[in-house]
Amino acid sequence: MRLAVLKERRAGETRVAATPETVKKLIGLGITAVAVESGAGLASGYPDAAYREAGAEIAPDAAAALAGAAILLKVRAPLAAGEGEVDELSLIPRDTLLLGTLEALGNPERAKAYADAGLQACSMELLPRITRAQSMDILSSQANLAGYRAVIEGAVAFDKGFPMLMTAAGTIPAANVFVMGAGVAGLQAIATARRLGGRVSATDVRPAAKEEIKSLGASFVGYEDEESKAAQTAGGYAKQLSAEFYAKQAEVVATHIAKQDVVVTTALVQGRKAPTLVTEAMVDSMKPGSVIVDIAADAGGNCALTVPGQAIVTGNGVKILGYGNWPGRIAGAASALYARNLLTFLTTFWDKDAKAPRLPEDDEIVRGVVLTRGGAVVHPQLTQAA
Repeated sequence: MRLAVLKERRAGETRVAATPETVKKLIGLGITAVAVESGAGLASGYPDAAYREAGAEIAPDAAAALAGAAILLKVRAPLAAGEGEVDELSLIPRDTLLLGTLEALGNPERAKAYADAGLQACSMELLPRITRAQSMDILSSQANLAGYRAVIEGAVAFDKGFPMLMTAAGTIPAANVFVMGAGVAGLQAIATARRLGGRVSATDVRPAAKEEIKSLGASFVGYEDEESKAAQTAGGYAKQLSAEFYAKQAEVVATHIAKQDVVVTTALVQGRKAPTLVTEAMVDSMKPGSVIVDIAADAGGNCALTVPGQAIVTGNGVKILGYGNWPGRIAGAASALYARNLLTFLTTFWDKDAKAPRLPEDDEIVRGVVLTRGGAVVHPQLTQAA
């Protein structure tokens, strides 16, 4: 049983799918060889020497790492022909178990390519939000760090300080911080902004979010009606709501947002473009020097003026941070948690006698993440769409 870990080649990706810590534990499962491509962990602070000391083989390139591999751990989807300098997909042996953030719901052609390549591909961001899956939930672990990092970046961009500062020369008031979306990222953003001394308020469409927001010491801002009572899926994700609801929600927050110093937007709807929560008119109402931190930039952004991948300053002096891959901006911690998530998944479905992973088709977690099996696309959301 050989397991491969590749260097991530997609633009802006700084994380790695295994760390020296998890390499040791993977070998402890009975994996005979863990091959880590040279340089895979450098951007996350894990040099080749650390992997070698943990028992890994350092492969000179992707082809060498993948030769004979039965399991492949990735952060992002493997590059296919024409996507980069290395066609990673063509190098993966048939029947390999591929684990990663494959983003296939928004790119269904990827699942077809994995099926054609004979891979058992698991898209880990589709893991169901159930108690048994919490320790392998990559969305939660990465969103937690994204929420933290977003506030840190916002604090750096905001030029007046977060806490109230009393000095002999006068008092600087605490920053008003508004967090839009109180999922894992939003709740961490609230907690971090509170630790930094900001006056924090937050909003979310899900009915359970109001009490969670208040429990962290922030005030709740939002519009509530019958539609919002059903704004959460059984899996714990926010649902896409009607245009009418978002219009009413916008009315409620428009007045509030004009008084804010830092706005952090975190709203995502799985497999779809992020909803627009901050309109151009709202940005125009904000004070010069205010900051909008858009965690949803990779999905199009929650702010109408967000430029994905960039930080901009609007005509009225509002800074909008639309950086991509927020977890990758804290790559060491993000890689450590992501690698543990994948390790937990493998450990959960590890057959000790066969010393190999076994993914039972009737398991709820397996049904949630498996895209392809036996040369066919099997994920319900993809087969129904087809």
